[in-house]
Formats: sequence, C-alpha cells, structure tokens
Amino acid sequence: MKKAHLIGIGGVGMSALAQYFKDQEVIVTGSDRSESLVTELLEKRGIQVVIGQKAENVPVDADIVVYSDAVQDNNLERVRARELGIPQLSYFAMLGKVSEGKKTIAIAGTHGKTTTTGMLAKILKDAGASPTAIVGSIVKDFGSNYLHGDSDFFVVEACEYRDHLLELTPQVLVITNLELDHTDWFPSLAAIQETFRKAIARVSESGVIVTNPHDASVAPLLASAKAEVIDYTKEPEYVLRLPGEFNQDNASAAAATALAVLPSISDATIAQSLATFHGTWRRFEYKGKSVNGADVYDDYAHHPTAVRETLHALRGRTKGRIIVAFHPHLYSRTRDLLDEFATAFRDADKVFIAPIFAARETDDGTISNEMLAERIRAMGTNAIALDSFDAIESALNEVGEGDIIMTMGAGDIYKVADSLVRK
Repeated sequence: MKKAHLIGIGGVGMSALAQYFKDQEVIVTGSDRSESLVTELLEKRGIQVVIGQKAENVPVDADIVVYSDAVQDNNLERVRARELGIPQLSYFAMLGKVSEGKKTIAIAGTHGKTTTTGMLAKILKDAGASPTAIVGSIVKDFGSNYLHGDSDFFVVEACEYRDHLLELTPQVLVITNLELDHTDWFPSLAAIQETFRKAIARVSESGVIVTNPHDASVAPLLASAKAEVIDYTKEPEYVLRLPGEFNQDNASAAAATALAVLPSISDATIAQSLATFHGTWRRFEYKGKSVNGADVYDDYAHHPTAVRETLHALRGRTKGRIIVAFHPHLYSRTRDLLDEFATAFRDADKVFIAPIFAARETDDGTISNEMLAERIRAMGTNAIALDSFDAIESALNEVGEGDIIMTMGAGDIYKVADSLVRK
C-alpha cells in the first residue's frame, strides 16, 4: 500500500492510524468536518487535513479508503471511492489488518481503556521494549495518541461497540471491567457479555487474558477461555499522579499486562513508570484557573459509573463547591441509563446540563436535557438544563475562588473549560 485516504481523519483512532501509516512511508491524505486539537496535531506531523468532506478530496490513485464509524455509506467521499473502485475499510477492520502478525495487546472494557492503554504503552516504552501504541486520547507523556515503536509489540485500545473488538486477533486481551453501555447497539448486559465471550474465546492457548476474574459481569465469560487468565487485582497499590480508585485499577491492569508480556521487567521499572505517568487528554485533566479563580477540570466521563467515580475522586480533593457542566452523549444512553445518571452527580453541588450530543442518532423526543435535570433534582442535587454552551459558560463565570468547575462528557464540552481558562 502506497497511498491511503482517511475520511474522518480527526477522529482519535483514525488520527493515530494516520500517524502509523506515515511511519510506514504510506502517503496519507484525509478529511474531517471541523478543525480540532487532533487535526492540529496531524498538521504539525506533516499530514495534511482537508476541512469539509467532498468527492474531490479522494485521490484517484488511492490504494485504500478508511472511514470512521461516524461516516455513513452515503458520504460523498465514500460514494466517490466506490465510483473509482477504491477498496474501503472501516477503522477497526483496518486496525485488524495492520495488527496481524504482531504481538497485539488489546485493551477493552467499559471504563478505563484509554488510561490503561496509555499506562501500558509507557511502561513498555520505559522498559526499552519499543512498543507501537494506538490510544483513544492524547497521552501527555507522548504528546500524541500514537507511539512509534520498533518492536512487534502492538498496544491498541479496543472498542466493543458494533462488535469492533472482534476485528482484532490479540495475543493478549485486557478486560478492565464490564457494564451495560452503547445501548443503541447492545440491548442488554447479556448482549455485551456475548461479544466479550467471543473475544475471550478467540485468544489462543498461547495467549493471555488479563482481567478481574471476580467481576460479576466478567467471571461467567471466562469459561470460554483457552488462554491463561491473569488476575490484575493481585497487583500492589501504586503511587500515582492520578486520583481515584479507578485509576488504581487501571494501573494494576497495566502492570499485570506488562509483566505478562515482558517477564524480565522489574517491579521498580513498573512503579517508576506509573508514578511519572501524567495522564491523557480529557481524563481528569486540570485546565487551570478561571478569571474568577475557580479551578477548572475536564473529563471525558459520559457513563453514569464514570461520572460518579470521577466526581467522588474530585470531592476528595476539595472542601469547596463542585460545579459540573455535563454534556450528555447520545439520546439512547441518556434514556436507557436515566436512573443511573440521576444518582451519579451526588458529589456535585450544582449541575448544568447541556443539550444532548446526538452524534450518530436522531432526536425521537423521548429524552431531553431538561428531563435529565429533573431526575437529578429529584435525587437531591441542584441541576439546571441550559440550551447552549454560551449559557453554560455564562453561568460558570459566576463560580469563584475555592470552588471547582468540572466539564464532563464525550462531546465538545471541553471547549467551555478551555474558554473559561483563556479568559
């Protein structure tokens, strides 16, 4: 392959793949709907990104077109690629192909995938193992969501949505934990468990599965395992820069995996690497102070459990008020997990709820940010639905010194945090 065109190249996985291709001396072109921190990163690395998707963006001599999940079949560039007879693959199908024949380590699970992947990549890098890594966010220690490596180790963040996990054939499968999510695809916990059961069964006898075998959602699936199962909960507690019990779990999973794939690594190397891990973009990220002196944080949390655990860790850091700006992600998730969301904000003093981020869905009128705010209020937390980021930013401008602002969600609510700090 000499030339690849990526539609939705600004996606966090797609942009990492673009950087990998460039390292392989593939000519990379790509397009996205808007500029972002990620497209800026690509431009700095010599990968040109066209903003706006149109048919003429597709090079007539491209060997492959890769598209992100957000790109539909009727996308103008995909239509043009079909007219030109250029093969097309989804991001995860392409990831499956480029990882074939490598010592692939796939990190999966409902929570903690990104941080665990970043931690593991850093441990292996610090140990001199020179892994390649594709991470679901920008790792501060690498300044990228991609890490170039010269060995066969291929560390990749995997995703269960639409069974993408099954596109991979890892030698090592890490399952951090398991809960119901992606309810637009999985109608029940049993459905998501079935996908993970298949993934577990696909790991060969010579492979390894790293997980918490005491997790009630994971334990029944391990009967299908041919590979050795390693219990990451047996790892000691590590000194971390990142707060929260969930990050201790992430560190344990990363450490256990590093020991499994690189038995010669010392405990001291693992401990030192984890102690100096700075985290990733949008994972409990401290942004700075607002103009009125409030500390501003941002986090990607968009599942009730992640919201609850993140705010609980934040509560342990302050005696002041915690003011949250939450951007619900998907109508289906907000509707189907409404009861869980209603109780997830108990450690907050006030919550501003933005309009639901539709992403791949359309509004059927069954759920709204006002309905979510009403349910949160019913559980005793002050919650207010606002109709725009501008309105939320204006409200947050009233928060002062001694208090904490936390923007949360998988959409672009982080832009509010950036604006508050810039002012």
